[in-house]
Amino acid sequence: MLSRRSFLATASALAAQPKPLNVILMYADDLGWGDLGCYGSNLSTPHLDKAAAEGIRFTHCLSANPVCSPSRAALMTGRYPTRVGVPVVLFPGDKTGLNEGEQTLAQILKAKGYKTQCVGKWHLGHLKPNLPTDKGFDHYFGIPYSNDMNPRWLMDDEKVVEEQATLETLTPRYTERAVKFIEDNKSSPFFLYFPHTYPHIPLAASPRFRGKSPRGIYGDVVSELDWSVGEIMSTLKKNGLDKNTLFLFSSDNGPWFQGSPGKLRGRKGMTWEGGVRVPLIAWLPGRIPKGKVSSALVSTMDIVPTVCALTGATKPAKATDGIDITALLTGAKQAIERDVLLYFDNINLQCARLGKWKLHVSRYNNVTYSPAPAGGRKSIRLRNPELYDVAADPDESYDIAHENPEIVKKILARAEEILKTDFPANVQNAYEAAKSGTLSPNPAGAVAR
Repeated sequence: MLSRRSFLATASALAAQPKPLNVILMYADDLGWGDLGCYGSNLSTPHLDKAAAEGIRFTHCLSANPVCSPSRAALMTGRYPTRVGVPVVLFPGDKTGLNEGEQTLAQILKAKGYKTQCVGKWHLGHLKPNLPTDKGFDHYFGIPYSNDMNPRWLMDDEKVVEEQATLETLTPRYTERAVKFIEDNKSSPFFLYFPHTYPHIPLAASPRFRGKSPRGIYGDVVSELDWSVGEIMSTLKKNGLDKNTLFLFSSDNGPWFQGSPGKLRGRKGMTWEGGVRVPLIAWLPGRIPKGKVSSALVSTMDIVPTVCALTGATKPAKATDGIDITALLTGAKQAIERDVLLYFDNINLQCARLGKWKLHVSRYNNVTYSPAPAGGRKSIRLRNPELYDVAADPDESYDIAHENPEIVKKILARAEEILKTDFPANVQNAYEAAKSGTLSPNPAGAVAR
């Protein structure tokens, strides 16, 4: 039996231990890099701007893919979507999801005793064993696919509660459920994954926000998303959780028909920066310094290893393609050395990034939203790889490969080495086929823009 002195010493030590860190990951759908006030937009986003002012904002964050499902697969696992079995957008007729054996962030944190909830758009399968409740989430509330797909089910856990979800109600209903989860679990460590449905089209806003923005329905939708952020923040502060909750906000890819990529070239579905570079804001008062802006190259795949490091959770059994960026969050480092990052579209390698350098090796033959050329959409290897300094040339307008042959050689060689790791055979075969297949007809290297 412990003596009174020993008991008091033990109790004091336990009381001194920090509480487990809560994690909230909010993910917008098709929100552009240039759609937030703190990224230069004239849209009204005061709550996100405040989060950025009180935390850190990244200017070079890459999604792992320019479309919905693959980007989410990478976010949840920290691995390229081409590794984990989701290289393309899933539709309601599909019966697949993440490969068996892949671990999600929810599964990792649940094993550490976290309460877990997914609220919003899942888009990684709507049938068992691919539902959120099969992938580490205690509960789920949302529509399992994009809002332009049918049937547009609204699900509560594994039950369909509405055959056609009412679009105007989604953001407030999601927010209400998210707030309830936080309040119900304020005494336990929790992980809230909050992937909003918007601003994916068709756009809709509740009566409180409809018609209020000078930027039309898109502005209304973004204002309501920002309101949702404000509700989450105020709930954390009201319950004394704000200094013990890591809040992360990002987007799955660039903007589609509306919205802004800012000064970047391209949009959703393209591997130009405008299709893959996304906002990333991290907020954790007392541990993330205020008002930081980082130009370090980061990826949404970094979230899994970083959260594992911050929470003490066991790392995934399979190696992640993301890295731990804790030192960037805390300000201990201004940059972290990292490997070449690959840009895929479907199973085809399109580009590779090393620091400020971005190398284009292939491109689809429809690089705008015009119809695909005769014979259909296909990825074609560029006759001459194109190299861009995306720090000095963010809209990728000036190919400087000819002036930097050693950099081209270095990036290409490392990309090929990475492809020889545990990527599926079809991904490796697609790259080899491209090397010996049809070349771009343009001797300058570029498929028609």
